Amino acid sequence: MKRITRFIGLMFVAAIMTFAFSAALATEYEATKGIKSANAVFDVRIGNPASAALHLQLVHQTLKDMKAEKKAAKFAVVFIGPSVKLISKNREGFAPDDAKHLDAIAKTITEMSKDGIRLEICLVAAKLFNIDPATVLPEIKHVPNGWISVIGYQAKGYSLVPAY
Repeated sequence: MKRITRFIGLMFVAAIMTFAFSAALATEYEATKGIKSANAVFDVRIGNPASAALHLQLVHQTLKDMKAEKKAAKFAVVFIGPSVKLISKNREGFAPDDAKHLDAIAKTITEMSKDGIRLEICLVAAKLFNIDPATVLPEIKHVPNGWISVIGYQAKGYSLVPAY
């Protein structure tokens, strides 16, 4: 029963995101009128593989949507907390059903990196969650403390977008 409820919830989120993606492409945002650029740092702490996969796809799509609006944008993603488990090649402790979501995360990270999104992992969190830094996906830069990165990006004018 729990799996069915979880599946229905994920399908609902996927349907909403699909609608949002298509609506986003057809919408001119009042909030972005008059600006030429916007930068954002995403503080990602999601530990659920399915939810994280959807959120990372949305981050990537958001960059594409900004560019479609002819806005210059720089994005950074800092993996903190339980999200660090999802960006390791080591998949111990995950259910077999999670494999497709972990594959989607890895694929999205590769695409995000190619599109210029900076990706960082907090090594404090990696140590806390017993993640060997050598197993982290290669596109992701290692930083000693993810909060310092988030603070630094904000000091440079990046808007904070929490993803918990």
